[in-house]
Amino acid sequence: MPLLIRTPGGLAVEVTDGTDEYNAGNYRVSFFYDLAKASVNRMAFALAHELGPYGGTAVSLTPGWLRSEAMLEAYGVTEANWRDATARSPHFAISESPAFVGRAVAALASDPDLSRWNGASVSSGELARVYGFTDLDGSRPDAWYYVTEVQDAGLPADTTGYR
Repeated sequence: MPLLIRTPGGLAVEVTDGTDEYNAGNYRVSFFYDLAKASVNRMAFALAHELGPYGGTAVSLTPGWLRSEAMLEAYGVTEANWRDATARSPHFAISESPAFVGRAVAALASDPDLSRWNGASVSSGELARVYGFTDLDGSRPDAWYYVTEVQDAGLPADTTGYR
């Protein structure tokens, strides 16, 4: 905080699981998991109020199904063959590489109008629509719309219109 207060234009990004909108309407696995995920969004909101007067910006950012090293290992796949994991978990088809959320952070940090995001809860898919960046494969996975409209609705996995 002291560094961000001393240096106007700074950015604090809290990475979580789920946007405010999604978390507000959905119970997330267990009491403690739900609380932990929602509290990160609230932390970014509070930081926004603390940093805003000093020209700083704070946001909470959620990737979608993230192909982290832990997820790839759990599914027994690599980044090169990650699609093989869809045989076990079909909705993994909407997953995104860590580079995608990294590109979201880079896009935010380079935005000359960064302060418009102060206090926002956003997803990597949402920021990809705004800034035009893509994942490593050239797609724009929009996991949170997919999760709501396909996965949580109990529909078969189909990323058409969501990648």
